[in-house]
Amino acid sequence: MSADDRVRWEAYPSWNQFAWLFLFGLMAGSRGLRLLRLEEDGWGSWLGGAAGLLICAAGLRRWARYRLTSTHVAMRNGYTGGDIQSIALGDIAEITLTQGPLAQFFDIGTLSVRSVSGAPPLILRGIGGPQRIKTHIETARRSAPGP
Repeated sequence: MSADDRVRWEAYPSWNQFAWLFLFGLMAGSRGLRLLRLEEDGWGSWLGGAAGLLICAAGLRRWARYRLTSTHVAMRNGYTGGDIQSIALGDIAEITLTQGPLAQFFDIGTLSVRSVSGAPPLILRGIGGPQRIKTHIETARRSAPGP
């Protein structure tokens, strides 16, 4: 990132992206607590599994970090900070928002950023407030110099 490259937006995927892991964790945890209350064997495995699912959700969420700067849109590794993929704002051909009914309920979505070069699209999954972020990227794109 150069000295004149300013960060305009940065975020991890929304916690809502991992609602299914929370649901399964809740189911496993309640099963473990039920077995514990009934003094049955195996309750520890169920509670351990529930904790494992929550840890998995936290780890998966931090794996990718999305960033919009004054020159590009990027997906970075949340642990190492290195770019996984990026597209210069001037090279963006199209930004597509995809949301299913459940994603609309949770106000999350997937942004697909396509470049004019035809390179594989940059896929930003689990974005919270995706329409607002799409508009933010489009505004930055209009003010960026072309290719």
